[in-house]
Amino acid sequence: MAGKPKLYYFDGRGKMESVRWLLAAAGVEFEEEFLQTREQYEKLLQGGSLLFQQVPMVEIDGMKMVQTRAILSYIAAKYNLYGKDLKERALIDMYVGGTDDLMGFVLMFPFLSAEDKEKQRAVIVQKATSRYFPAYEKVLKDHGQDFLVGNSFSWADVHLLEAIFMVEEKKSDVLSGFPRLQAFKARISSIPTIKKFLEPGSQRKPVPDDKYVETVRRVLRMYYDIKAN
Repeated sequence: MAGKPKLYYFDGRGKMESVRWLLAAAGVEFEEEFLQTREQYEKLLQGGSLLFQQVPMVEIDGMKMVQTRAILSYIAAKYNLYGKDLKERALIDMYVGGTDDLMGFVLMFPFLSAEDKEKQRAVIVQKATSRYFPAYEKVLKDHGQDFLVGNSFSWADVHLLEAIFMVEEKKSDVLSGFPRLQAFKARISSIPTIKKFLEPGSQRKPVPDDKYVETVRRVLRMYYDIKAN
């Protein structure tokens, strides 16, 4: 019997958080090793564990997987969250890709200056409410089903719910003009595995703080400032 997946990343969200969400949605227990020092990171590099010299990295089924999208695709397929046929898989990929684009505006947020954070907050809300949320609202309206693809729970639903929570942290009423997304959020959040992940004490990470940012900068030797979009 294979052991639990093991996640190598920082003690914070970043690109690994979507992996945590998807494993949790599938009901899969996982272990984590948090990178806190440059020495830990260099040990992984020297041991050949990081194919492209970067994290996230996940040990699963005898593999050391890097590249977040590849990790997520594998988990989705392994745990039947990737549609029933090629067409459904293509739709899931399309919706996940759109959600990834929106998440990208949020992921950089903790590394911005105070001034740039306020600018980026406005960008995040504008992109969410004018481009991405209207698209998903239309998808749900057009097919009238509970889930984004094939009327069954999939990776696309997990990813969108994660993005909704991320944007709501920047503007709490951001879904006020999207009734179907409001219902979607309530519906997906009530799925037992998701509900458990959203409860205190789970492996879901909090909003990134200064300690997280400092750790990432130190371990990765980031000596430059990220600029807002």
